[in-house]
Amino acid sequence: MHELATYQLTIIALGAIAFGIWLLIKGGDWTVDNAVTVASKSGLSKLFIAATVIAFGTSAPELFTSINANLSGFAGISVGNVVGSNIANIVMVVAISAMIAPVVFSRSEVRIDTIVMLVATAGMVAAILAGILPTWGGIVMVIALVAYVFYQYKASKLDVEEVEEHDAGGRFPGLMLVVGIATLIIGSEILVQGAVAGGLALGVPEAVIGMTVIAFGTSLPELTACVAAARKGQSDVIIGGIVGSNIFNIFSVMAISAIAKPLLIEQRFASFDMYAVVGVTLVFAVFLFFVGKIGRIAGGIMAACYVAFIIAQYTVADSFVAVIP
Repeated sequence: MHELATYQLTIIALGAIAFGIWLLIKGGDWTVDNAVTVASKSGLSKLFIAATVIAFGTSAPELFTSINANLSGFAGISVGNVVGSNIANIVMVVAISAMIAPVVFSRSEVRIDTIVMLVATAGMVAAILAGILPTWGGIVMVIALVAYVFYQYKASKLDVEEVEEHDAGGRFPGLMLVVGIATLIIGSEILVQGAVAGGLALGVPEAVIGMTVIAFGTSLPELTACVAAARKGQSDVIIGGIVGSNIFNIFSVMAISAIAKPLLIEQRFASFDMYAVVGVTLVFAVFLFFVGKIGRIAGGIMAACYVAFIIAQYTVADSFVAVIP
């Protein structure tokens, strides 16, 4: 009888996860489309819209999911979502895009962005080693994000035409913007609760669920956008989107979660998971600084690494012991 109950709970949890991911994707689309329309009608700069509204929209699933999880007492899911999403963005999204078409970019144009991504990652590592990201730490990160967005605005590094090609919102953009945000809130709640229930039914730690299922689900908007860009040969969109998303995930998603409630970080993140995200980010930075191209072979290797990472999360990750001075 117990096994039957566990089976039923697992099926319901999987259904909730799938429905939550679908709501996050739709909510992200509605939020981006209508926010751009509202901002455009208000007379804001197109460059400023691209650097703020679009960046917020594509990472909104991570933001709402992480805040919801932290406030609900599941900090492991909140942190795992950020760490797992940054890993997935590189060794899943960039990898799949590169397998569709080689990703070629200008190293000089992404140099500052790469440095900011490394600084953000260093800040995340410091929080992981400390075991907590306090409210003041979150505020510092948000200030850093504002400075980065201001730099993007001044440098005019985003292509205005890319913003103009984005689908416009509906007849009532203000109302649909509210609907989009509400959908994100509802979707994040369903996804978090479904993932927690599924993890409990299968005996999987919440941190692992956050690193895998939730991180994958909240990275789907980036994957969809980058695959479309790869088909059109828009490599700059892919690189800019992923680097920006990884910065936003730390300086906004993780930071705002901590501002809402001090973010307690489990000891397990200071071992396998921390080494994985640092290693993946450093390898990505090497390509950005010195290579200027990610080909199909490199993409295939990266994708294989992501599969290995997911398998490791459910098999050997917990056997790694953090050694912290």
